[in-house]
Amino acid sequence: MVEQHQPSPATKLPPPPGYGRDTLAEVLPSAASALGIPGFGNTLNLARTRRVNLVMVDGLGWNQLKANLAHAPFLRGLFDRAQRLTTGFPSTTATSLSTLGTGLPPGDHGMLGYDVVDPARRRVVNQLGGWPSDLDPEAWQPHSTMFEQIAAHGLHVATVSLGIFAKSALTRAALRGPEFVAATSLAARSRATTEVFARHREALVYTYFNELDKTGHKSGVDSDAWRETLEELDHTIKTMVSRLPEGTSVLITGDHGMVDVAESQRFDYSREPELIEGVELTSGEPRGVQLSFATSTSDATRSAVREAWLRRYGTKAWVLTRKEAIDYGLFGSLREGVAGRLGDLMILACEPVAFYDGRRVAPTAFEMVGQHGSLTAAERLVPLLVHRT
Repeated sequence: MVEQHQPSPATKLPPPPGYGRDTLAEVLPSAASALGIPGFGNTLNLARTRRVNLVMVDGLGWNQLKANLAHAPFLRGLFDRAQRLTTGFPSTTATSLSTLGTGLPPGDHGMLGYDVVDPARRRVVNQLGGWPSDLDPEAWQPHSTMFEQIAAHGLHVATVSLGIFAKSALTRAALRGPEFVAATSLAARSRATTEVFARHREALVYTYFNELDKTGHKSGVDSDAWRETLEELDHTIKTMVSRLPEGTSVLITGDHGMVDVAESQRFDYSREPELIEGVELTSGEPRGVQLSFATSTSDATRSAVREAWLRRYGTKAWVLTRKEAIDYGLFGSLREGVAGRLGDLMILACEPVAFYDGRRVAPTAFEMVGQHGSLTAAERLVPLLVHRT
């Protein structure tokens, strides 16, 4: 267990993700097994099938869906039989989609957050956008993806998503392999999905919807706008499923949940010198800050910064060193060279707060209402809803 310091959050540090049991990493291996592909374990006990439509609704958390089932009648009909999965850590899109796409825990695939450190060049890499041109995504994440492995067995594999993601660094790193079918609107993605199955009766199709996440960030998950977006997605998915070939297994999941953060609880920690003394790089998420000290920073200064965070925000966040976070199992086992992508000190929000480095982020970042990235149930729990056509 991680040593407890005072002051400490009222909430106990949650258990680490159940890698190998009930995380996003188990979805595609279980689907591959259900498709009859040898060499994969069906940990999630999915029924045998000839075709799979894996639907990723970005931002669909278990807690948020459960609280709003009245706005999602199709998903509500599946909820009683749903499995509750956990994301990897951190609970953020780049990490979760990589965990899903590779079937590996974050420590193995190495896509360890929204912002991470490139230890070879001592710079911060944004894994959703702003990827450096001299950093090869396939070297950064070298494992073959589940899509590549499934396609190697002769099954047709396709992704239906927005065209802007076709050649993105994240796609090249962790979602590479499928035929990419670009479609813009919800209806277009629904239609494109059914058309793939019309051309390939035995296939695995990954359909991505990002609208709920965008609405949550802008308006919050406890907003009419979020519920209206959920209603629209529910209708879209219901329509799409009704047009799929008989005998298709539809798997619907999310990559994280969200926490609404009031404006008064969005803190610019760069204005407090004692919280950043000796810090060279800041990375991570607003609810999962990672601080990387300069190599010249003394142990005494590092300890002083940690104690300063505990004094200032210790009732609102868990404060862990990199070693504590790794030893606790937050990332699973780490492959060689990956640990350096993490900060030396991690500030993981347990209350509805967010922490920003105002020197580095755009002012508009402080306007974000819905947030994620930490360890709370609202952020890390996602559903796996299964429908058989």
